[in-house]
Amino acid sequence: MKQIVTSLLILLALAAAPLHAQLLPQAQSKQPQMIDRIVAVVNDGVILQSDLDQAMQTVMQQYAGHSEQLPPHQILERQVLQRLILMKLQVQKAAEQGVRVSNQDINQATENVAKQNNMTVDQLRSAITQQGGSFAQFQQQLAEQVMVQHLRDSVIRNNVSITDAEIDNMLKNPAYSGGEVHLAHIRVSMPSGGSASDLQAAQNKAEAAVKAIHGGMDFNSAAIRYSDADDALKGGDLGWRSLDEIPPAFVDIVTKMKPGQVTPPLRGPNGFQILKLIGRRAPQAKVVTEYHARQILIKPTELVTEAQVKKKINDLYRRIVDKHEDFAKLAKENSDDDTTANAGGDMDWFPANAWGASIQQKLDSLQDGQVSKPFEVQKGVWDIVQRLGVREKDRTDEERRNQARQAIGNRKAQEAYENFLRQLRSTGYVNIRVPSLREPKDNGTGSST
Repeated sequence: MKQIVTSLLILLALAAAPLHAQLLPQAQSKQPQMIDRIVAVVNDGVILQSDLDQAMQTVMQQYAGHSEQLPPHQILERQVLQRLILMKLQVQKAAEQGVRVSNQDINQATENVAKQNNMTVDQLRSAITQQGGSFAQFQQQLAEQVMVQHLRDSVIRNNVSITDAEIDNMLKNPAYSGGEVHLAHIRVSMPSGGSASDLQAAQNKAEAAVKAIHGGMDFNSAAIRYSDADDALKGGDLGWRSLDEIPPAFVDIVTKMKPGQVTPPLRGPNGFQILKLIGRRAPQAKVVTEYHARQILIKPTELVTEAQVKKKINDLYRRIVDKHEDFAKLAKENSDDDTTANAGGDMDWFPANAWGASIQQKLDSLQDGQVSKPFEVQKGVWDIVQRLGVREKDRTDEERRNQARQAIGNRKAQEAYENFLRQLRSTGYVNIRVPSLREPKDNGTGSST
């Protein structure tokens, strides 16, 4: 169990992106601790040395056996502290905006973490306890991440809109039909309203990263060491995305790259980016199996028991199969499904699983025109379906349009929230009290107001 749990340890407190269900809490040492000290003041909150130590311990556990990918201890501490600060700022902002997390939200998040780690909640609790952690603290961190997710959703909802014209323009863009690319990146940001010296410092850091990569350092390791993006500790992996999800200034460069190639530092509006092309794939046609069917659905009510429902559905089945009564007429008179009853039970054409797995399984077992025996779709609710037809439908254009909408939304959401975080960081009061944890550009102050 310990080996499994250790492999799942990812730094919950550092996450500024949407909630990831594979997250588990950092273990806490049971050894006597020295008196805590404040390492950073963040507005009206603080980050303690114990918070930083626990976060550092989790990163070290995450990279156990691959510690060569981590930067020197002091640099890693600075990176981890900056992410703790950013998380603290977001939680404070969420609370200021009245974001609240219910017990139901926390329980649901806990269940999601357990499920995606192939555990029950009790097994998750046991795993955390065996690692020396506190389940209550784990749920508190989950609550904070849910708050941050609600904050992010609010920012995106208020700042991101997608028009049909934007989708049309993307689909007309030759770059969009060029398939998808798998990228990793290293981001070296400049502070909001940065000076010429800030620009030079960012450029020097980006050039140092490229030099290290050309000198033999693995790109993932360089991302961990040099990047200040939220995904730095994951090696800067951006996953697969269409070319239209990449800033337009970088598209021509990425288009000409071969897998494995790394760009020089690319100047962007907020600093420098270094990109690595991991892979490329061509667009594929989207062909789906669709069914045409009709149904009669019977549900229990306060006046109709489950036993009566079962008797009624069996009676209807016998009238259709044995007496050859009209399916559509019986559906219109008896079906409790509001969406299909008036149409004689007609479900129209729909892709597989659109009406649920149980209906899909029945349709797969039928021939065209054949009527299923009554079956229970959920407790007390019974159904009869008749398969009317099956076809292969090319949904490539529809899928491309949906993907274009998602690509535009993802790009705008990322830009909107990154701008929000920069503003949040630049307007918040942050005082790093430990000189060794200050970035060199802080010039000994480590604060912003």
